[in-house]
Amino acid sequence: MDVELNVTLVTFGGFAELHKYRYLYFVVIFTLYILILCCNSTIVCLIWTHKNLHEPMYIFIAALLINSVLYSMTIYPKLLSDVLSEKQIISYPLCLFQGFLYYTSAGSEFLLLAAMAYDRYVSICKPLQYPVIMNRITIYVCLILAWLIPAFEIAVSFVLYSNVKLCSFTLTGIFCNNSIYKLQCVPSVAISIYGVVMLINIALLPMLFILFTYIRILRISYHCCRETRRKALKTCLPHLLVLINFSCFIFFDIIIVRLETDLSKTLRLTLTFQSILFHPLLNPIIYGLKMNEISKHLKILLCLVK
Repeated sequence: MDVELNVTLVTFGGFAELHKYRYLYFVVIFTLYILILCCNSTIVCLIWTHKNLHEPMYIFIAALLINSVLYSMTIYPKLLSDVLSEKQIISYPLCLFQGFLYYTSAGSEFLLLAAMAYDRYVSICKPLQYPVIMNRITIYVCLILAWLIPAFEIAVSFVLYSNVKLCSFTLTGIFCNNSIYKLQCVPSVAISIYGVVMLINIALLPMLFILFTYIRILRISYHCCRETRRKALKTCLPHLLVLINFSCFIFFDIIIVRLETDLSKTLRLTLTFQSILFHPLLNPIIYGLKMNEISKHLKILLCLVK
C-alpha cells in the first residue's frame, strides 16, 4: 500500500509492458480519444444547427452521443496521464468517483436507448398520437430521468464502497471499474445484493423493455404495407445495433472483471481497449451512416470541408 498524507493509493496493474511501449500507447490512445470526441461532437453539432433534426428521435441521439463523450472523458484523460507516468496510481476516493461517473454514463445509455425505443414505438404504431405523446415536456422528463436515476442508484453503491476495509491495493484493470470489488478484505454481502438490484433496475429492465418494444413494432409493421415495414426496419436497426454493441460491453465488464479468470494481462488489456473504444466510437458511425437525415447533412459538411 502506498500512503501519502493519509490518502490510500490504488495502483493500476492492467498495463502490459508499459515501459517498452509507453509512447506507442500514448499516441494510439490520444488518437482514439480525439477521434471519439470529433465524431460524436460533429453529429451533435449537426443535430443542434439544423432545425429539421429538432425531433425527439434526433434529440435522443444527440443525448446518447453526449453521453458517449462524457463516458470517454471519464476514462481517457486519466489513461493518458498514467501512460506517461512512472507509477499508475490513483487515490481511492478519486477511484470511486471515476467509477461513479463511468457507471452513471453506462446506466444512462440503457435508459436513453429505452426512451428511443418508446419514441420509435409511438412514431410507428401510434402516428396520429405522436405529437401529443412525444411533446417537449415528455422529452425533457425522459432526458432528466435517464441521467438522474443511474446517478442516484450508483451513488448509493459507492457510498457503501467508501466504508469497506481494503486488503488489496492493486486493480487488475487500467481504470476504476468493477475490479474495485476485489480490493475488499471480505466481500460485502450488502454491496453484492445491491449490485444485483442495481443491475436489474438500470440495465436488465430497460433492455427487456427495449426488446419488447421492438418486437411489438415488428409485429405491428408486419401487418402493414411494405413502406411501413421498410420505415420500421430502417429506423429501428441503428438502435438495435447500438444496443447489441453496448450489451456486449456490459457483459464483458461484469463477467470478465467480477469473475476470477485466467486471462493473460495482454489479452485482458486488449479486451478492455476494445470495450472502451468500440462503444463511444461506433455510436456516431452507426447513426451517421444509417440515419438518412444525419447522413445527408454529414455529406454536405464533408463536401464543404473539401
